Amino acid sequence: MIDKLIDAPAVVSTSTPMLLLVLVALEAVLSADNAVALASISQGLADEKLRRQALNIGLILAYILRMTLILAATWVVRYWQFQVLGAAYLLWLVYQYFSSKMGEDGEKHGPQFTSLWQAIPMIAITDLAFSLDSVATAIAVSTDTWLVISGATIGIIILRFMAGLFIKWLEEYTHLEDAGYVTVGLVGIKLLVKAAFPDIEIPELLIVSTIGIIFAWGFSQRKDAPEELSDAGE
Repeated sequence: MIDKLIDAPAVVSTSTPMLLLVLVALEAVLSADNAVALASISQGLADEKLRRQALNIGLILAYILRMTLILAATWVVRYWQFQVLGAAYLLWLVYQYFSSKMGEDGEKHGPQFTSLWQAIPMIAITDLAFSLDSVATAIAVSTDTWLVISGATIGIIILRFMAGLFIKWLEEYTHLEDAGYVTVGLVGIKLLVKAAFPDIEIPELLIVSTIGIIFAWGFSQRKDAPEELSDAGE
């Protein structure tokens, strides 16, 4: 795999900047549900400093795993078992979240951790499961491995900032965490469909539009909105 990357010529043409822009845009759009999942996982740590550390270290490990996946992409796509495993993991996350008991604040929460090193592997594995979908999309856009790696590198940096934003937004919006896990479930179902029916192409526009609608609902109500309304009534 590594020999293939070394031997592959880094072909730069007039279309290269545009392809890179498309790859980065795809990474950003397809990372929204990934980001909210990682943000929710990091919230399992009580300390804010530990949350940031878990995201930083977890995404460094995730980057290594994602690069390995890109280099092995032509081999991985031959085996539907990888997609089934990724789908099973994502759907397990969704089941664990929606079947969990309400917390003291009256809301459901993702997995809880007692140490930093419990959260880091989960963050890395979650990103890897999402990458099965995003890497396949990137390979379809460009067969230049170095270009896909460049797009994924910029994408994971964007993902880190997006996850940081979602940590704040999860504290502000009532339905956002639910919306995030619903989209995680959609990605899991999409992976299962790909594994079972490899010839079926699900339009990316349909997936992105559906995720956009779900996130619009997720951002539809602030947690302090009821209090503001009651104060206005007084």
